[in-house]
Formats: sequence, C-alpha cells, structure tokens
Amino acid sequence: MIKILGLGNALVDVMVTIPGDELLDHFNLTKGSMQHVGRKVFDDVLASVRDFKQVVTSGGSAANAIHGLASLGNQTAFIAKVGRDTLGDFFLNDMITNGIEPRFLRTDTETGIAVTLISPDGERTFAVYLGAAIELSADDMGNELFRGFDILHIEGYLVQNHELIETALKIAKHNGLKVSLDMASFNVVEDNLEFLLRIVRDYIDIIFANEQEALAFTGCEPEEALAVFANQCEIAVVKTGANGSLIQQGQQVYKIDAISAHLIDTTGAGDVYAAGFLHGIINNLPLAQCGKIGALLAGNVIGNLGAKIPQNKWEDIRKQIAMIYISSC
Repeated sequence: MIKILGLGNALVDVMVTIPGDELLDHFNLTKGSMQHVGRKVFDDVLASVRDFKQVVTSGGSAANAIHGLASLGNQTAFIAKVGRDTLGDFFLNDMITNGIEPRFLRTDTETGIAVTLISPDGERTFAVYLGAAIELSADDMGNELFRGFDILHIEGYLVQNHELIETALKIAKHNGLKVSLDMASFNVVEDNLEFLLRIVRDYIDIIFANEQEALAFTGCEPEEALAVFANQCEIAVVKTGANGSLIQQGQQVYKIDAISAHLIDTTGAGDVYAAGFLHGIINNLPLAQCGKIGALLAGNVIGNLGAKIPQNKWEDIRKQIAMIYISSC
C-alpha cells in the first residue's frame, strides 16, 4: 500500500464564529489571511472572543489533509514538533486515535495555537502563535523520517523556514518520494515568492493553490495560472471555491464542479480537497475522479464548524467514493 507522510505546523485550533469583521480590523488582521502574532497579541485576540462559540481540535493544514487521508483508510504519518504540555499530549493522542503514525519531536516550548476567526460569510482568518512549531528545523530532518513512504505532503505555511523546507524536499527526493505542496495562503506566497518559485520548479510534483494563491504566484487568473503551474509540475490544481476546481496534467485540463453544500465555515476545505485528490492518486484513478473525491470531501467539511469532517459522515462519504470508482471503470 502507498504510504503518505505529512510535514507541517502542529497547531491546536481554536475556531471561533464572530458576528462581524470589526474584530479583524481592531487587530489589523487581513480577512482571509494567515498572520503570525506574538504571544501578547494572541492572548488579546483569545480574550476578545471568549464569549463566542468555540470548537477546539488538532489542526494545521498538512495535519488536516493527513487526517482526511487516514479516515479513508490510507497509511499515513506526520512529522511535527509539539511541546511537552497538555496541548502537545492532546495533539499526539488525536493522531494516534485516528490511525496516524506520529513522528513527533518534543520541546519545552509550549505547543502552537491558532485562532481561526470565522466571518458571517464563512471566510476564515487565522491569528497564529507558532510556539513549538517554529522550532522544527532542518537539523531535525533525516533519512529515517522519510524512509518507507511514497508521497510527502507539505504545507506552504512552513515557508517561514526556507532551510527546513528545502532540506525536507531534498531528503524526500533522495528517498524517491513524490512531493505534494499546498500553497497555504496568498500573503505567505506574496512574502516568499522568489523562494516558492524556485522550489516549485525544482522539487514539486503536485501543487494545490486557490484563486488568491494562484494569482499571487503567477499574476494570472485561474485558467492561465493553471497552465503556468502545469509547465512546472506534473499535476496542477487550482481551487476556485464555489466554482469548483481546475486540474491540468500536460495539455489535458479538467474542470470539476463543487458539490452543493450549505456554507458555515470554509476552514479546512482546501486541506480535505487535497486529501481526497491524493486518495484518488494513490488508487490510480483518472484525474477527473481524483478531483471529484476532493470536491466531495470539501463539500462535506464546509457545512460544519472546523476543519474536520464529522465522524458520522465518513461511512456515507466512503460509499459515494465507491460510486466514483465504479464510474471510472
């Protein structure tokens, strides 16, 4: 069986539904972005939302994707750094409970936390205190972490440490892994464009980007951006929200419709889309079917608060995926 390894920031997510966007303006948080903040600012944000509805789960973009892959029965593992604290134990136990092999490093620094502020229109904005996650370094990477795996899925949020990402990519390629990259956030792309341009060209096999990230990377609208990506990677995916997604390999282009769903929170939609798409790749499905599975998972997460699909939905999802398998024959 093909095995997938994730690499990303281990963050405990505190997801909060806010009544309006005034809070974002107060803390200078650009709507739809991910911003790193110091501990004091983070504590102030957390204090300001203490009376709003909250959900606490394990999180981080790559971790969410690995969760989705594990829920579909794939063999998975996750590399991350967490603290020797209660939140670190929470994250570790969540991985184990969901059948994910934790390849964790632990430190005395407290585990990272992300507050996800969900606007009335479902858009999410992240205020992130990385904590222990930022201590994950190139020195932590080694062949033993990557051996035995076939695909490495990495999140663009790690780009705050160029040396870490490039070292991991070099080791993955040395060990024969294909590499999948989710670009993560438009402001991350804008701030690290030169570096991302180089690593995409040199290391990446499968790339995922939403419309804003694709525009930041290429300067083009989705269709043109897709072609730019496809000239640099084996498989390119541009997610276009309610309009679905675009996929290209070589000269072949596929347009995938989004499934109908009641929008509550877009958190994790791109992450589980990647999980569904990679599940299709693992099972040698045509790219159109890979995209349909991605769309199915994305549609099932946006109707809930948080980046995880509720457990009671997975049985029905697996049945629908089985029908997608049949349609590909």
